[in-house]
Amino acid sequence: MRKTFHSGQRWMPRTPLTCLLVASAEFFAENKNIAGFDNPGKSLYTTVRELVENGVDSAEGMGCLPWIQVTVEEISKARFNTIMGLDEFERTDEALYHDFETKKQKDKREAKEAVEREKIRILEEKQNVKGAEAAKTTFLKSVSARKRKGTMYYKVTVKDNGSGMPHEHIPDMLGKVLSGTKYSLKQTRGKFGLGAKMALIWSKMSTGLPFTIKSAQEKRKFISSFVLDIDMYKNVPHVHKEEKLPNDKSWRGSEIAVTIEGDWVAYRSRLLSYLRQMAVITPYAQFDFRFVSEDPEKGFSYTFKRRTDTMPEPPKETKYHPSAVDLMVFEQLLSHSKANTLVKFLQNDFLSINKTYAERLIAEMGPDFDPLMHPSELKGRKDMLVRMQQLFKEAKFSLPDGSCLSPVGEYNLRLGIIKELDPDMVSTYRLPQVQVFEGHPFIVEAGVSVGGKTVKPGLNVYRFANRIPLLFEKGGDVVTKVANSINWGNYKITKDDRVGIFVSVVSTRIPYKGAGKEYIGADIKEYASAVKQAIQGCAVQLSKKISRKDAAKAAQERKGKLVKYIPDVSRAVVTMLSNILKDSEQPEKRRRISHLDSEGILEQFEKKELSESILSRKLIQHVQQIDVELALEYAAQTGMASKRKSDIFISPASVLQALGPELHASKCVIQLLH
Repeated sequence: MRKTFHSGQRWMPRTPLTCLLVASAEFFAENKNIAGFDNPGKSLYTTVRELVENGVDSAEGMGCLPWIQVTVEEISKARFNTIMGLDEFERTDEALYHDFETKKQKDKREAKEAVEREKIRILEEKQNVKGAEAAKTTFLKSVSARKRKGTMYYKVTVKDNGSGMPHEHIPDMLGKVLSGTKYSLKQTRGKFGLGAKMALIWSKMSTGLPFTIKSAQEKRKFISSFVLDIDMYKNVPHVHKEEKLPNDKSWRGSEIAVTIEGDWVAYRSRLLSYLRQMAVITPYAQFDFRFVSEDPEKGFSYTFKRRTDTMPEPPKETKYHPSAVDLMVFEQLLSHSKANTLVKFLQNDFLSINKTYAERLIAEMGPDFDPLMHPSELKGRKDMLVRMQQLFKEAKFSLPDGSCLSPVGEYNLRLGIIKELDPDMVSTYRLPQVQVFEGHPFIVEAGVSVGGKTVKPGLNVYRFANRIPLLFEKGGDVVTKVANSINWGNYKITKDDRVGIFVSVVSTRIPYKGAGKEYIGADIKEYASAVKQAIQGCAVQLSKKISRKDAAKAAQERKGKLVKYIPDVSRAVVTMLSNILKDSEQPEKRRRISHLDSEGILEQFEKKELSESILSRKLIQHVQQIDVELALEYAAQTGMASKRKSDIFISPASVLQALGPELHASKCVIQLLH
């Protein structure tokens, strides 16, 4: 039959469809934003973050106190071109470039800069040092950003003291996407094993330069050295150079260097805030940061020192809870199970199922299931797998106990907050029971501080998931929304107070929103309820401290006011004693007064042993003694009896110093050195 085409329709010949397979590396290169590589600035931040967390994981994995050294070296476009072998060239058509200014635009900018300079001059004349410095900093930043023509590049180097990597596995561990050691059911900082690989992909996309890796394992006599990148279309590592260097100093750890496009100016504060929050949540780690600028005056270094050697217990690998299993997990477990019967499969590969309960479950599944059947018989039987999954969703199971998790601990959380914020007071709280969401256990710990350096007035929220800071998309996070919903006035905290709210969540599976691990959704009721309980637990402790502090302060102020009334009181007492002494000249009154004056005050006054000046001095001494006692009580209530600062923890001269145990007392912690 001949097909009739209507007016306006065009006949298009059919072309054969082809199905193209995309390599994992190519996919993530095209969708780099899902891994936190949205733009050059955030890519610089994410590169540092992922390499730092890999280093901390490596050190913790072998029970070693982490020592992470981070260097960000600025590379100008001219120096980058020299590295790439490109000749320097001069612009010939200025209007072709995005930073070109017309005469009108230039005049407008210069007029605005003149106004800013005049503002700074006026503030300096008024001796407003703080305002002048803030205005000058803002002005210099805008000028610096304008002068930075073209793209900026950065060499990021991260060195750790972890376990190192096996020589033969380094290419696959760093040059093959979705290959890693974090795919078992276990609390981990990583989520997809993308971190270092995405930094390598971004390096290849933005600069074309490969990774440089040096790594050495314990008691190895050589250092593995690689220069490699990744073939994104095949998802395989491409090794440019491989060698084994002598390890004369018995070094252990890894050092990774990568050159990428970035924006330090835009993400400087984010990056430093990330390292500071890492120091809060891991006070047992030391972070050395160094920024090397093209301008030597702008370079700086900063050390986030270790506060304690008490590390949390490492997380343990665990089995799936029946309520957390879907069809894909069923198939995965069946393919890896070593059980030879169905009853042993349920008993050995799942939590909360013993032999008796496994037999009851199999009996409930129907006649197609037999306790002695081999688990491999279920492969390919979607109907049987669906029946098992349905029963697992509807049956009752004891909840996981959370023993596989590794929270930071109230002690470490408190130390981290004190070390980095130096607050006036702080409280911490951990929910006594483990929570469960979709079959995965989670633990919530919280800390609330009042006062402290660099803390802005109002609520300052700090979020942590599996012991990593979450800095982006704070507004949609469960912690932010819960904190804003609490009536802080009920806990004697006002909106003008500088309040820090710290919430740490650990779980075998954090329900992040998006692949970038940016935040936890506020729509998850189990998390919202647990976070609220933890924060309120801290707030209750703080309200009691604030009440005691206010009462002690008020009593101290009342006693202090007595001093200014002492002269009047002394004068009045002396006048009264003089009048009584005159009346006592009559014998009858003398006997009555003597009977009442058991302390002999009149006799002392009559002998000139008690005078107005003596009475004033004794009263002042008494009030001063009361002031001292109240001051000590007040200091104890506020936790500032010794005005503690960073001198509680005295770090050793070298991070390589062998450390002994910690002695915990009610007022301090003493660290012994070997």
